[in-house]
Amino acid sequence: MSIQFSSVSQNESFARVTVASFIAQLDPTMDELTEIKTVVSEAVTNAIIHGYENKPTGQVFISVIMEEDGYIDMTIRDEGIGIGDVDEARQPLYTSKPELERSGMGFTIMENFMDEIEISSHPGTGTTVRLKKHLTNSKTLCN
Repeated sequence: MSIQFSSVSQNESFARVTVASFIAQLDPTMDELTEIKTVVSEAVTNAIIHGYENKPTGQVFISVIMEEDGYIDMTIRDEGIGIGDVDEARQPLYTSKPELERSGMGFTIMENFMDEIEISSHPGTGTTVRLKKHLTNSKTLCN
């Protein structure tokens, strides 16, 4: 599944519900579904607030692959301003926008709820967050 949408905060809930609906066919537990929805919210919010600095001028891209071994592989990408120092951004409580009273826990939450997380970013070209999670009771589906 692939979707793209404008970088406006109202689309965060659209992204969360769309990904959850797509993944629901694998019969995840309620906890797994909640964790996935939370992670999608965090990544999309980061793209909108940090990538595009809350300007509705960009696009957010999401792709989800359901793998045969019970893993879901999600990629959330923007073409915004990028992250200067990914290692610093991954630190708990770090935020580049303290004036917005951000908690700085987005990447920490993603790391705690997913099995794997990869962040690729370059200033001026955007950020890609790749997330993988194994669903414990997943149904086998054809891709």
